Amino acid sequence: MSMVCIPLEHKDYDLILTPWWNSWGWITPPSRDILPENGVGGMIVFDGETPVCAGYIYDTNSKICWINWVVSNKHYRKKPNRSQAFSMLIKNLEREAFARGYKACYFASNSRVLNGRLEKEGFLKGSSTQEMIKSWD
Repeated sequence: MSMVCIPLEHKDYDLILTPWWNSWGWITPPSRDILPENGVGGMIVFDGETPVCAGYIYDTNSKICWINWVVSNKHYRKKPNRSQAFSMLIKNLEREAFARGYKACYFASNSRVLNGRLEKEGFLKGSSTQEMIKSWD
């Protein structure tokens, strides 16, 4: 397997992530300033030269962090590599959270597929909730 999981770089937001969010139907992708470390506070998985998926870690003032804004290359369908890339991303985000001293990771998703992958990685179901966001832009 030629997959690697590396920290996001500044250029990834415009060149990779924004087009991915758009391809999944996001009218307005999250802006850099609401993402951890202005868009570089996360990780991305590559299969060779092809970016596959990425996600972010939000730091908190407690022993739980928030993993979110997981997004993927909609057109990358290589099996079983796509599933392996998501597992690699989740495991690396978990390792980073543990290294930062967190005792738990919180993740909110309405994606049945992503939630299934998270369960395979040991995440437990909380409750069924509706995501609500309010911004002051």
